Amino acid sequence: MSNFHGQMTNILDRYIEEVDPEPTSLDNVVDWALAQGLYRPAPRDIRKIFKEALAESLRQEKRFDGKRWYRAKRSVRTSIGGVQLNLWADVDKNASFGFMEKSVAQSRRGMVNDAFQLKMVVDHYNEANPDQKKLQLVLDLTEDVAEMEASAGSEGAEDNDAA
Repeated sequence: MSNFHGQMTNILDRYIEEVDPEPTSLDNVVDWALAQGLYRPAPRDIRKIFKEALAESLRQEKRFDGKRWYRAKRSVRTSIGGVQLNLWADVDKNASFGFMEKSVAQSRRGMVNDAFQLKMVVDHYNEANPDQKKLQLVLDLTEDVAEMEASAGSEGAEDNDAA
């Protein structure tokens, strides 16, 4: 864990110890931490702020093809000349098969990483709390995806939240 991320997680740990041991909103933690002087943001580069806002907007753009909503912009993480970059393309305008193949594979890998992390926390919780009812985790998402697909199809062009 980087020094910055360690400092951030320590803020929540301190909040739990010093203020409230119950699950809480990050709004409460932020208000408390700022009042305590625990966080002072570093100056930010305007290019970095713009790049982050642009990437977030690109992730949000959706289109409807008559049957389904889909994300219109995709990215691929790559290294060019030793520099890590995210390359962006429009699915309908300039995304080649190879680009899309890499993008989909990277997204799938992200899902696998999330599933692995979720399984680790469920396994830990179950082992650390042997007297509690066991948390159940189903990692086969086939039925969930089919339900969302059916729901998205029935909503049509009126609602693009399913994308």
